[in-house]
Amino acid sequence: QVQLVESGGGLVQAGDSLRLSCTASRSIFGIFVMGWYRQAPGKQRELVATITSDLSINYDDSVKGRFTISRDNTKNTLYLQMDSLKPEDTAVYYCNLLQISGGRRDYWGQGTQVTVSS
Repeated sequence: QVQLVESGGGLVQAGDSLRLSCTASRSIFGIFVMGWYRQAPGKQRELVATITSDLSINYDDSVKGRFTISRDNTKNTLYLQMDSLKPEDTAVYYCNLLQISGGRRDYWGQGTQVTVSS
């Protein structure tokens, strides 16, 4: 089992920056994908960005050039640097771990609220 704990959300103005963190309860080994998803009120959860165990990165078009996903294995932590925030980025942001090695297992954090005012 892995617990994921997000932090770093908050209320900011359009154009500001935030950095989200997601710390795992233990080191992650093998083949896996970690990512950030978000869910705005009344909408489905959507992919923001992912990073694989071999450091392949993918972004949703809506955040390309503004958000940066990264990982620090020494701290078991995933980051999402969010720059040039827009009101439409307002959502609850969730951290996800999809572990593929040793059997497929899917883990989610509890979410952190990001609110961007215009």
